[in-house]
Amino acid sequence: MQSSTTTACEILQPFPMRRVAEVEPQSADALWLIEDIWLASGVGILGGESKLGKTYLAAEIAVAVATGLDALGCYKTRCSGPVLFYGAEGQISALRSRFDGLAIARGFDINKLGIHLLDFPVIQLDSATDLRRLCMSIEQCQPRLLVLDPFVRLMGRVDENSSSEVSAVLGSLRTIQRQYDLAVLVVHHARKSPATHPAQAFRGSSDFAAWSDSNLFLARRAKHLLLTLEHRSARSPDPIPLRLEQSPAPHLVAIDHSAHPPEPTSANPLEQAIQQELASVAQPLTTVELRDRLRRRKSDVLLALDTLRAAGAVCRADNRWHLPNKS
Repeated sequence: MQSSTTTACEILQPFPMRRVAEVEPQSADALWLIEDIWLASGVGILGGESKLGKTYLAAEIAVAVATGLDALGCYKTRCSGPVLFYGAEGQISALRSRFDGLAIARGFDINKLGIHLLDFPVIQLDSATDLRRLCMSIEQCQPRLLVLDPFVRLMGRVDENSSSEVSAVLGSLRTIQRQYDLAVLVVHHARKSPATHPAQAFRGSSDFAAWSDSNLFLARRAKHLLLTLEHRSARSPDPIPLRLEQSPAPHLVAIDHSAHPPEPTSANPLEQAIQQELASVAQPLTTVELRDRLRRRKSDVLLALDTLRAAGAVCRADNRWHLPNKS
């Protein structure tokens, strides 16, 4: 029996439901924001060590979405529109210079560029007021992509190692993504210690990797950079070698895979050594052969091989190991 103190607006109703066959399936054309790089209306992390070019890559992705041009010169932009970009490190004029350089390198008119820079010194995503003001800016701009760079400057009192505190902030960004049907890219720093998988390399709580629809991880590999990608609802492409070009202005370009030998994709020293050994030989190697070459315990080699195989970095056939592009 309904209490006399319960008003009509307080009567709970069940959540809306639809049979699965009544839901319009997602078309292949609607899957990507930028093909192989970022899922449409996806949230995620762009991570990496300091001073590796994360902001250059975030700006490259923003320009691709705002202009419809190919990202990195070769990855198709499937859904374009305005971009809302907040760079919390450095002056807004320095961020403008990054886009000036991309305008020269990519050949577009910056006066027609649909990227809006949030011009405010401090925005804290754990502040209800700042979160509401961010939503108001989104309502005004109607962006296809929101870029926040970097997370450490956006968290106020939040401890990035606290799962509950990080989860609350990321949950707010997920709500924004769903409410406004946009993609959200958050730039974040990497751990100092090596990790066996890129998703484990993000500094702080494991919620960062778990939250993401798309994860990008930038690392230095010998003479170039290596971008590793993973997606929640799509196949993860092979890692992309990148180079920071200085002419005609600083910008990132994708290097032709076929023109460069394979390099280690793991931050774990033993896994790197295994990949280097497999790259140096003409024929696949057995576990025992790898053990003898590396002078490591067989159990350690097997554990590293299992991790590499799970990440798609090595393959096994006829009890012998080889790199994916070698047989």
